[in-house]
Amino acid sequence: MTQQESTSALSRPLLAAVGLAVLLAIGVAGLGLVLGTGNQTEDVPGRTGPLALVSIDAPSAGSPECASLVEKLPVGLPSGKDMLSRREIAAPAPPATVAWGDAKHDPVVLRCGLSRPAELSATSQLRVISDVQWLELPGSDSSTWVIVDRGVYVALTVPADAGTGPLQDISTTVRDLLPKQPVKTEAR
Repeated sequence: MTQQESTSALSRPLLAAVGLAVLLAIGVAGLGLVLGTGNQTEDVPGRTGPLALVSIDAPSAGSPECASLVEKLPVGLPSGKDMLSRREIAAPAPPATVAWGDAKHDPVVLRCGLSRPAELSATSQLRVISDVQWLELPGSDSSTWVIVDRGVYVALTVPADAGTGPLQDISTTVRDLLPKQPVKTEAR
């Protein structure tokens, strides 16, 4: 065997090992690009820590109906394929208010005991979910849905990307807890 043949014989396994390592690195990098970052997201300001909410007129927030509802609300709400857990509300927290959210999702906020919505009229389009009537007040990045057929008005503000899960879960809770009443389409 000549010197050239022994060098070639050594180089082939070394070359194969280096080639395999390069192919493996390319494969891992390609897989990372295809799969993306999975569930890893950067925290968006306002999506972590206590949620600051302004107080709004809620004359029936201290009612027994609101106290009962707040006590019975679910600890988690579905948002698309994810489940949102209860979120702390910053002091001073508005009465009869609950929020759900996490670092990846804008919060879902429920307020109980509000005044009758001015938008509610005899011609309002209402949506019925689990035998609960809702009036939608659309916004740009979220909608506020107001329950209009119970003894207290309950508003649920839902981000546009949350899907219908929050409305369905809250409707079921309200249906099972608060007695149905006629919709009052005129201010009294």
